[in-house]
Amino acid sequence: MTAKLLEGKPIAEELKAKIRAEVEVLKTKHGRAPKLLALEIGENASSAVYVKAQKKVAESLGIEYELKSAPDSISQAEAEELIKKLNNDASITAVILQLPVPKGIDAKKLVNLIDPEKDAEGMHPQNLGKILLGQYRIGPCTAMAVMELLESTKANLYGKEAVIVGHSEIVGKPLALMLLNKFATTTVCHIATGERGALSDHVKKAEVLVVAVGKAGIVKGEWVKDGAIVVDVGINKVGERIVGDVEFEAASQKASYITPVPGGVGPITTTILMRNVVELFRGT
Repeated sequence: MTAKLLEGKPIAEELKAKIRAEVEVLKTKHGRAPKLLALEIGENASSAVYVKAQKKVAESLGIEYELKSAPDSISQAEAEELIKKLNNDASITAVILQLPVPKGIDAKKLVNLIDPEKDAEGMHPQNLGKILLGQYRIGPCTAMAVMELLESTKANLYGKEAVIVGHSEIVGKPLALMLLNKFATTTVCHIATGERGALSDHVKKAEVLVVAVGKAGIVKGEWVKDGAIVVDVGINKVGERIVGDVEFEAASQKASYITPVPGGVGPITTTILMRNVVELFRGT
């Protein structure tokens, strides 16, 4: 068996077309476009790359984008006051805190201070709680990107054995809840699973496998169940190559669908961010 590639770009383009049309309707109705404000504290090369990509996608969809930069000398208290001011600015639809932030700044506390009705990344506890209840309109971008990929396969997740490797707050944990909302039988593996030597046992049962660890080749291709859907969220640099967390060549001989790395989850995440912004605007 040779797996079909689950490429993110076609899905992202389809989503963008829907968002672009929705933005036009909202602009006509409200006389203004949704606006995303990105808050950057200090200077960081990787953050600059993300900001450039966000701005390009936002403007292509008719969404206003503003970058607000704060010096790396800013105190925690000053950063918190800045967040509160952005919350109170009626012209701003949504706010995203660019990571990383300088040492001495508590990023989690700042994210928790963002008004949940302006939470572009869906990471405020109130928005995460809505995922638990199955009542969410927005959510963490990468987790929702994974769901878009799975839905594109037309697979019925009801009762399927779904295994997530990695239990981060931005991918593994919210994704587990999203899969449970689809009635998938969901297992979450983490560092303790590996230390116990049980990771391969769980992976071998997976009909739907999502790996989001950030460690090249942590999931061996031989572990993949025949016919499984494999979504590899990992991005790792090995020499001059970018690879995922799953041994791609071996896994693609067993899976029914598999995401390429790069080119799988990545192209969808920024689009989901923009969809979150539009959903927040619609809620106003």
